[in-house]
Amino acid sequence: MSSDPLAATVADSLRIHTFAALDPGPRLLVLGGVHGDETCGTAGIERVLAELDGGTFGLRRGQLTLVPVANPLARRRLQREGERNLNRLFKPSAEPADYEDRVTNVLCPLIERHDVLLDLHSFQSEGEAFAMIGPRDNTGALEPFARAGEEGLLALHLGTPIVVEGWLDIYAAGLAQRSAGAEVGEGALDFGRGTNEYIRNCGGYGVTLECGQHQDPQAPEVAWRAIRRALALLGMAALPQGLVAEPPRPPQLLRLASVTDRLHEDDSFVRDWATFDAVQRGEPIGMRHDGTLVSAPDDGFIVFPNALALPGAEWFYFAHPSERVLGPAATGSAGAA
Repeated sequence: MSSDPLAATVADSLRIHTFAALDPGPRLLVLGGVHGDETCGTAGIERVLAELDGGTFGLRRGQLTLVPVANPLARRRLQREGERNLNRLFKPSAEPADYEDRVTNVLCPLIERHDVLLDLHSFQSEGEAFAMIGPRDNTGALEPFARAGEEGLLALHLGTPIVVEGWLDIYAAGLAQRSAGAEVGEGALDFGRGTNEYIRNCGGYGVTLECGQHQDPQAPEVAWRAIRRALALLGMAALPQGLVAEPPRPPQLLRLASVTDRLHEDDSFVRDWATFDAVQRGEPIGMRHDGTLVSAPDDGFIVFPNALALPGAEWFYFAHPSERVLGPAATGSAGAA
């Protein structure tokens, strides 16, 4: 930690803005800066704050909470993490062991008081913006859920050309793969759970919006539009003039199918991949340090390629088209509390 008293104060507090309409309605929480090098969400939130403070628009109903920088230490360092990944092992800690545990102990009760979460992120590789959603309605042990219709409707209205599902399933499969068949404990699975998994566990629903590459000049605009579209969908505020309620055609829906780890520091990609680059079955993607080719298991898409991944960490994900329908399957109002 820095010896600068002001810097320490900034890193040891969260700036939380709450706006409450006089008429009851949904409670929406928007997070930015969960990872310190992802600044577009913060910029989008600050723009909405300026609009609210300046009277550009006001809330019609419900409650809106905005957290521009959810991880102040990581932001001050302009790196992904402060002491660990805030968007993993996201649950309260009776005895906080690191900085992110302390932040989580503040954010968890905040999330519990809300119905809907929009978590704004960006990514390292080139690629276009996309939304990530959770499981379909189910009563299974991994992530039981009953609000997939509402969550899908929110993702549909955020305006991205692609929506991705299947994160926690693939995280669990990756753990099983790394353990070589040994039983994976619940604590290990907990490390794959982030902000949206937490709100789903609390009875709400949430969408992660990946606004584009970290330095994409359009990413803050993507974040701002998403917040305003979410508010309009939930009946909490009017849609800005010139901003359509939803994209002209439904987004392409992809499902994560597998994850491949980088095993050696000399493992390398055969070319610079961007998120959602299409590949054909058998097409070379990377090469192991011993010369073994890593090829596409099927026709599909590369997701989150990371040429700088540490050995033992995720190198890239593989996705294929999903037949899931977003929106029409909703069984209730998107704004139900």
